[in-house]
Amino acid sequence: MTRFKLVLEYDGAGFVGWQRQATGVGVQQAVEEAVYAFSGETPTVVAAGRTDSGVHALGQVAHVDIEKTVPTGRVRDALNHFLRPRGVAVVGAEAVSDDFHARFSATERGYLYRILNRRAPPALDRGRVWWVPMALDADAMQAGARHLVGRHDFTSFRASECQADSPVKTLDHLAVARDGDEIHITARALSFLHNQMRIIAGTLQFVGQGKFTPEDVARALNARARSAAGPTAPPEGLYLTHVAYDGT
Repeated sequence: MTRFKLVLEYDGAGFVGWQRQATGVGVQQAVEEAVYAFSGETPTVVAAGRTDSGVHALGQVAHVDIEKTVPTGRVRDALNHFLRPRGVAVVGAEAVSDDFHARFSATERGYLYRILNRRAPPALDRGRVWWVPMALDADAMQAGARHLVGRHDFTSFRASECQADSPVKTLDHLAVARDGDEIHITARALSFLHNQMRIIAGTLQFVGQGKFTPEDVARALNARARSAAGPTAPPEGLYLTHVAYDGT
């Protein structure tokens, strides 16, 4: 039996998220069915992070144990053959040691949130950005973002159904920058709370509109109450960009 590390790219539209669900199709199910289709095996595919319905990935990492002896390149190509119609691609596959764990071995996760900030709606990127037609002040959003960097109680920035044992997280990086008609919010941390990145994006969008001042972000953080922060931004603007591990 060989454990394979998979790097996955997928369009979250049409999926109920990463995890298998009783109704709808999760990305996990699509990958597991592809493994079965080429190997006849029914293993569990474990991901570094359980992205929500509608959230995309550029560099999701998962691992899977396959008993069949097969070259690494063949694993990638065989999975892509069956995944191609489903909006999922295996960008990379490599054999790893049995103690590698996609979730627990990770040392950093990175996210990107894309806001299309122009009067015209998206055509080519519909479903892949959050369209905000009113003008946003990216510099003010960056000033607000600075208050969230570091180790904090992020109760105000997590979903009510979040199952994490503690709301305390360390945000190693959070930045806002304008790129043409888009505003990009990037973040890096060991781990994130449920909806943390989307609530941060919604709150910073309030700052960009002038509904919040940058200092209001600090007040929302210190309130430790979900009602103190801004709205939860829609999932289609969010991308899991990478997962890092020791030595990579």
